[in-house]
Amino acid sequence: MNQMALRRSIMLFLALSFLVSSLHASEGDADPIYKACLEECEISGCVGKICFQHCKFSSDGKPIDGPWYLQEPLYQKWKQWDCRADCQYHCMIAREEQREKHGDKPIKYHGKWPFQRVYGIQEPVAVAFSALSLAVQFHGWLSFFILLNYKLPLRPDKRTYYEYTGLWHIYAVLAMNFWFWSTIFHSRAVELTEKLDYSSAVALVGYSLILAILRAFNLRDEASRVIVAAPLIAFVTTHILYLNFYKLDYGSCCTLVINRILFAGLNMKVCMAMGVAQLLIWGVWAGVTCHPSRWKVWLFVAGGILLVFLGIYDFPPYKGFVDSKALWHAISIPLTYICWSFVQDDAELSTSTLLKKTN
Repeated sequence: MNQMALRRSIMLFLALSFLVSSLHASEGDADPIYKACLEECEISGCVGKICFQHCKFSSDGKPIDGPWYLQEPLYQKWKQWDCRADCQYHCMIAREEQREKHGDKPIKYHGKWPFQRVYGIQEPVAVAFSALSLAVQFHGWLSFFILLNYKLPLRPDKRTYYEYTGLWHIYAVLAMNFWFWSTIFHSRAVELTEKLDYSSAVALVGYSLILAILRAFNLRDEASRVIVAAPLIAFVTTHILYLNFYKLDYGSCCTLVINRILFAGLNMKVCMAMGVAQLLIWGVWAGVTCHPSRWKVWLFVAGGILLVFLGIYDFPPYKGFVDSKALWHAISIPLTYICWSFVQDDAELSTSTLLKKTN
């Protein structure tokens, strides 16, 4: 019995040791050539022939008024491309060029793939697609607004006949907020932009699930909507607070490993669970409804399934630019258009049906 317990303890220790190494550092961080490049750059402020003019040194080579990587001008501080970040980036690129010559595949550095910067933008392709999604989102919402208020008839009190008008307006605000912060985050990933991106994504996915339930089950009265929305809003709010304010417990090694595993994986699991639930609801609804635009829902569900796979499958960026996240953002552009196209069709159908009932 004691031998069995000892074996289990050894296996647990080995598993935790492996997790600690995978959680605390990427493969590129431990590369001796990369580490030597960083050490040299921290002394000279140069990587090969590339030197950073905003690194301030005195005549004897010592930093002025403290560490040199803190002596950054304002135009560099706002995006936090300081000397240390520049050293990490250029050492990473130099090391990856060496690895490519030897036929080696790209590896991660500090938890991220080696992307090529363009004018200080960290992931230029993802930024471009995020900005396009933001533009398509705004165009879809604006077209929806114009349709309801200027093309379709209104009630005598100037309200729309479509019962889900306000809900889709809220969705538009949350969606545009997400794509805005996605653009900022992929421009420069720091702690603040990461939290804003993750928080806005959770808020959008959570609200989208609420909206899917309300529309699929045709819940129109306020009491039913509150019963559905209240627990989901509470859950999403709690998760967002967790993402922004949770502190890891560094009291023991085992506790640290477990907390890091939960923290790293929980957000993806929560978003995936709510996203898959939303797709299932829309898919089942499209299968049983006679809505004339249900084929658009099928397209949206099919595209959503593809997004789920891209969210799970992670591969290095092609030529340092296009990775799974960039493709995820690219596919989101036509899906956004399809979504708002369906919403407009749904508004027209609902308005027409209610007008026939009132006449």
